[in-house]
Amino acid sequence: MTGTARLFLALAAAFGLLGVAAGAFGVHGLKSVLEPDLLVVFETGARYQMYHALALLIVAVLAGANDARSLRVAGWLFAAGVVVFSGSLYALALTGIRGFGAVTPLGGLALLGGWIALLAAAVGTPRRSG
Repeated sequence: MTGTARLFLALAAAFGLLGVAAGAFGVHGLKSVLEPDLLVVFETGARYQMYHALALLIVAVLAGANDARSLRVAGWLFAAGVVVFSGSLYALALTGIRGFGAVTPLGGLALLGGWIALLAAAVGTPRRSG
């Protein structure tokens, strides 16, 4: 397994672990504390974090077999997108400061870019073996 694949695997595992913890915290710890609209924001952050932890896991597996540039780009965009998108939603929900929502679309663009890079890896020119 390449160093990049190992890093993406570790990030996927960390994002998955934290996503489950965030989801549980939202349901059990924040339900009685947050306004309903902010709870929905928090839960959206956790849901997208989990989706993209799985996407990063797929990238890690693929990168272990093929260290294509498009896979590396996809992995980094997914990682950055999770931090910015989900992180800004968590910050907005926990503080109520709506300004955090201003950076959320940047994280969304990174997540979209990750999917575009993964698509590029799928339709790109295959490497010859041997």
